[in-house]
Amino acid sequence: MVANDLRQRIRDKSVFIFSLIVPLALMGVLSLVFGGLGEDTVDLQPAVVVASADDADQLGAALLGAVDALEIIDVTIKRVPAADVRNETRASGADLGIIIPEGFSNAVLSGQAASVQLIQGDGATLESGVLIAVVQGVVDQFAAGTVTAAAGGISGLPHQELAGLAQQAAAGPALLTLTEGQAAAEQLSLRGTLVAGQAGLFLMFTVGFGVLGLLAEREQGTLARLRSMPVTSSAVITAKACTGFILGVVATTVLLTAGSQLFRVSFGSPLVVAALILSVVTAATSLTFVVARLVRTAEQANVAQSILAMVLGIAGGAFFPVQGTGFAATLLDLNPIGAFIRGLGISAGGGGLGDVTGPVAVMLAFAAAGLLLSRIVPDRGAQA
Repeated sequence: MVANDLRQRIRDKSVFIFSLIVPLALMGVLSLVFGGLGEDTVDLQPAVVVASADDADQLGAALLGAVDALEIIDVTIKRVPAADVRNETRASGADLGIIIPEGFSNAVLSGQAASVQLIQGDGATLESGVLIAVVQGVVDQFAAGTVTAAAGGISGLPHQELAGLAQQAAAGPALLTLTEGQAAAEQLSLRGTLVAGQAGLFLMFTVGFGVLGLLAEREQGTLARLRSMPVTSSAVITAKACTGFILGVVATTVLLTAGSQLFRVSFGSPLVVAALILSVVTAATSLTFVVARLVRTAEQANVAQSILAMVLGIAGGAFFPVQGTGFAATLLDLNPIGAFIRGLGISAGGGGLGDVTGPVAVMLAFAAAGLLLSRIVPDRGAQA
């Protein structure tokens, strides 16, 4: 009976349209709409800094050295006289101009005020913002030496010891460091979330083909003939659910595989992904037992499947992340589509089977609840 249903579904081109073509097309449209938001990294462009500093000034040289030594930006420092820094920054289109005053080191080490001037180039670029943050961090470090020297002077320490104290304070642990960050290990990228979400959303439609097959048997009169044979009603419904389960596993596997190739995302270990697919398809299929007992016609089944798919898909984050607090957060955590996406995030971050037990447990518990509910609700279909 399952093999016959599968042959009929394959002949019916709608299973390919709603299970593969539509979700893949929607993934492409959403990816184009959101554009580069799915990029996991930001490539900083080379930057030019116009600077003025006394070659003999140690702290001034250290400040420019910190800017020049940045690993995440290719920085070119152009040295000009202090009077020309502003005009040269504007004229050359440099990202940042830096004016380090004469006697900067002596001022810092003796506790006197000193001002480093920054001239931002035309247009506030990400690169200029990073450079300003780095200069600010280094100046803050120097300021610790200035404060220490000033405090030493107020407390009456000999003048010859102030410079040493200021150097020790300035050479302390860095107050600001800049390192290249990465997204949390258990979070999918935007493109990964779109692929996983669309696969989960359209899975709800795919498993519904089993219910539609049952209703088709009923409308064509073949269901009555089946019941006249030594075949129980539960066996017929189970066969239709198995058809939906097989179609769901195949469609979800194809969607994740095609999506990972087309949108350059990785979901991690195939074994873990397979466990997640089987779990979410089991959860989705359990709803077909409920729908089969509630509806009497194919139209009713289509409406019920569409409502369930959209509610569970949107609440599970098929289009965008959905967050809640309190009881709403608990309901969202119990959503099988949300659990499926969370599980893929863990898998993509390198998690193994043991790490996805939580999402798998949620999906299997949802399946158990669906089967229990199907035994409670009245069988309106049998009364048709």
